[in-house]
Amino acid sequence: MGVVASSAATTRVRSRWAGLRLRRRVLPSVIVTAVTVVVVAGFLSPLVRSLTVSFKSPDQLAQVDSPIWPADPQTFEYQGKSYEVFSVPMPDGTSKDLALVTKGRTESKFVDPANAAAGLVTWQGSWRTLQNAWTFAPKPTNFSDAWDQLNFPRLFFNTAAIAIITTIGTILSCTLVAYGFARFRFPGRGKLFTLLIATIFLPFAVTVIPTYTIFVKLGWVGTWLPLLVPTFFANAYDVFLLRQYFLTIPREMDEAAAIDGAGPFRTLISVVLPQAVPALIAVAIFHFVYAWNDFFGPLIYLSANQDLQTLSVALARFNGIHSNRDPGIIQAGTLMTMVLPVVMFFIFQRVFVRGVVITGVER
Repeated sequence: MGVVASSAATTRVRSRWAGLRLRRRVLPSVIVTAVTVVVVAGFLSPLVRSLTVSFKSPDQLAQVDSPIWPADPQTFEYQGKSYEVFSVPMPDGTSKDLALVTKGRTESKFVDPANAAAGLVTWQGSWRTLQNAWTFAPKPTNFSDAWDQLNFPRLFFNTAAIAIITTIGTILSCTLVAYGFARFRFPGRGKLFTLLIATIFLPFAVTVIPTYTIFVKLGWVGTWLPLLVPTFFANAYDVFLLRQYFLTIPREMDEAAAIDGAGPFRTLISVVLPQAVPALIAVAIFHFVYAWNDFFGPLIYLSANQDLQTLSVALARFNGIHSNRDPGIIQAGTLMTMVLPVVMFFIFQRVFVRGVVITGVER
C-alpha cells in the first residue's frame, strides 16, 4: 500500500515539474508575441487611420463625435420630411435610435423609425446632449476626385520614370564599383574604400548649395537631369552593401572561370551577378523607395516646371490647398501613392530580407 502511495506522489511531482517546465518554455513566447503585436499595432495605426479618413466625407470629419469608421448621420423620412436620428436614452437604461421631429428645450418629440405608425414619443431632456446615430457610408469618390484633381496619371508616370531610371543607374554603377573593391587588388584600395564610406557621414546640407550651383551653371535646373545623372556615379551606401555580398562569393569560382578563359567582366556577368541576385534586389528596392519618396530633390530642381514634378511634391501642394476643406481627398491621394512600393516589397520580400541579412556578414 505504501509503495502505491509513493508511486502516486512521485507521479504528481513529475506532473507538476512537467507543467512548470512547459510554462517556462511557453511564457517567453507568449510575452514576445504580445509585445510584437503591440509594436506592430502601434506601427500600423497611422496607416489604418489614413485608410479610414480616405473614405470619410468632410461633414463627418468636421463633427467631433463622429465614429472612426466612414459614416453619415442617419436620417429618417417621416410624413414627407427628413429628420435626424439620435441615440436616445430610455427610462429602462437602454438606448434607442429615434428620429427627432420636434425640438424643445426641456422636452422633444421623436418617432421610432422601426415603428413609425406608433406616432410621436415625448422625451424629457435637452436634445442637444444627444449623439447622432451613424450609418456606415464610405466615400470611394475621394479616390476618383484625387485622381482627377492631382492629374495622378501624369504624376505617377513622372515618379515611376525617375525611380526606374535612377534605380538602373544605381545598380549599374554601384555593381561595377563594388566588384572592383571586392575582387581587384590595387594600391590604396583600403584607403579609397574608407574614403568612400566616409562620404556617408557628410551632411547633405553641406553639399546641396554647391551641387545646385553646378547644375544651374549647366542649365539642368527645371529638368530631370540633376535627379538622374548623379545615380550613374555610384553611392557609398549601396556600394558597401554589394561589396559585402560579393565577398561572400568564393574566389575559387572566379579562378575556375579564368581557367575557362573568362575575363573580369565576363566573370562578373556569368559568375558573380547570378549569385548576387538577392543583394541586387535589396539595393534596387532600397533605392526605388528612396527615389519614389524623395521630396527635396524634385522640389528644388523641378519647382519651375510642374509638368515634370513628382507625386511627393504635388501631394505637398495639394495638402496646402485641401488640408482644411477635405482631408479625405489628401489621404486618398497618399494611399494611391503608396500602392506601388508596398506591392513591390511584398513581391520581393523573401529575396529582399535575404539580401539585407547576408550583406551585413563578411566572410
